[in-house]
Amino acid sequence: MKFLYLSLFIFVVLLIAEGSSDQSKVRKHKKFRKHRKPLSEETDGSADVSKTVELEKKAEVEVPPEAEEILDNRVPLIDPCIKVHCGAGRVCEVDEEGEPQCVCIPTCPIETESRRKVCSNHNETWTSDCAVYQQRCLCNKGDSECKGEQYKHIHIEYYGECREMRECTKDEMADFPRRMRDWLFNIMRDLADRSELTPHYLKMEREAESNMTRRWTNAAIWKFCDLDGFPPDRSVSRHELFPIRAPLMALEHCIAPFLDSCDANDDHRINIKEWAQCLELDEDEIEDRCEEIADQDDE
Repeated sequence: MKFLYLSLFIFVVLLIAEGSSDQSKVRKHKKFRKHRKPLSEETDGSADVSKTVELEKKAEVEVPPEAEEILDNRVPLIDPCIKVHCGAGRVCEVDEEGEPQCVCIPTCPIETESRRKVCSNHNETWTSDCAVYQQRCLCNKGDSECKGEQYKHIHIEYYGECREMRECTKDEMADFPRRMRDWLFNIMRDLADRSELTPHYLKMEREAESNMTRRWTNAAIWKFCDLDGFPPDRSVSRHELFPIRAPLMALEHCIAPFLDSCDANDDHRINIKEWAQCLELDEDEIEDRCEEIADQDDE
C-alpha cells in the first residue's frame, strides 16, 4: 500500500515539473519576441500629427534606387508618331526632345523584279517608287544627294520601264477634255452600280443620271475631291494625280500633256477652278464642295 502511495507521489511530482518546464519555455519565447510599434508611437511624442502622417506616407512610397532607374527608362505608352502623316518619301521619327519629325526615307529596299520599276515624268526609269519619292524629299530638303533642282517635283508617270510614247496631236488634245469628262462619269456610274460610292457621292451620281446639265460637273467634282488626298487642301498635286495618270498611260498617250496643261500657273498643283477650265466646264457650276462632302460622309 505504501508502495502505491509512493508511486502516485512520484508521478504527480513529474507532472508538475514538466508543466513548469513548458511554462518557462513560453515565457522565454515571449521574452525575446520583438513587437514593432506603430510609426506614430516611435516618433517623439511632442511631434505634431502632420509630421507623423508625412513620415508614414514617405515610408509607404519610398522606392529603391534600382526601381527608379527602371521607371525612368520605360518606353512611352503613346507613340508620338502615331497620328503624324508624313506623305510619300518620308517617315516619322522622334527627335532628341521626344518630338515627332518627318524625315526623308533613309534607305529604300533593293528591288530585283522588273515590274517594280517605275517611269518618272522626266522619262527616266527608277528601281522603285520609293526611290522616286526619296529623291523628291531629298531635293526639297536641300540634301547633297539631290540630283538637281528639277527633281523637286519628280513624280511617277506609270509603273514599268519607260517606253516611247507617241506625241499627242493638236486635234487629239482639243478633243481630250470631252473624252476625259465622259470617262470620269462612266467610272462614277460604274462605282455606283457596284455600291462603292459613299452616300453623298452616290446622291451626286443619281442626280447626274436624271439631270444632264449636272452629269459632267458632278463627275468632275467627285474626282477632284477624291484625288485631294491627306490632308485635304483644296488642290491636287502632280503626285495626287497618279491614280488617273498611271492607268491611262498605256491607252491614252494624251493624258500626261493634258494633266500638265491643267496646271495653268505652273505651281505643280491644280485647284478647283483650274480643274474646271481644263475640263471645259463652267467655273460657277463646279463649286468647291469637298469640305461639305467630307462632313456629310463622316456623320
